[in-house]
Amino acid sequence: MLAGQLGRLLEQTGWVARVVLLLLLLFSLLSWALIFQKYRVFGQIERRTARFVQNFRAGRGLPEPKSLGTAGSPLEVVYAAGYRELQVQRAAGNPHGSVKSINAITVAMQLAAADEVRRVEKWMPWLATTGSVTPFIGLFGTVWGVMDAFAGLGTAGAASLRAVAPGIAEALVTTAAGLFTAIPAVIAYNHFLNDIRQLATRMDNFAMEVAAQIEKNYG
Repeated sequence: MLAGQLGRLLEQTGWVARVVLLLLLLFSLLSWALIFQKYRVFGQIERRTARFVQNFRAGRGLPEPKSLGTAGSPLEVVYAAGYRELQVQRAAGNPHGSVKSINAITVAMQLAAADEVRRVEKWMPWLATTGSVTPFIGLFGTVWGVMDAFAGLGTAGAASLRAVAPGIAEALVTTAAGLFTAIPAVIAYNHFLNDIRQLATRMDNFAMEVAAQIEKNYG
């Protein structure tokens, strides 16, 4: 019954409202595709990171990154960057095998962490844009519908429901569509932004942990 009423409302809308609805539909489809993709990516990151931390802390010393068998975790990328810098310093004419600069190793891991944050932040601006722009697109349809309603009222010469109904229908449909598109995008953006912040903090803490172990073993 609700679908039938919605269909009748859409039939009453003009070409401007239909263009607005089509634009909102495109925003909504792309946003939902991005939401599902990000949800899958963060789920994989969480599982792989938990496995990496477990394998890393279960061993002793500083094993080779590939030996941990946890490719795909951002923490593994951070550790691999620090491990490469460690090997370079130990091999650079250092007879005692000690490191020359803990700070250089830490910087290498921080740069790798920043790259990982940028990677998971990809397409996040689209969700922010959808959440901020689509209500105004729907509002444009609303304003146009109200203008159409007043135009119909002026043409009819009397206040009648038949005269104003098409314009009011446009206004209601585009407003609802704008909110339907914006609300999930805003919720998803805030949720994923929190996940990114937690991941960045986790990588920073892990880099400090690795640097402390390097200083302890090779300082």
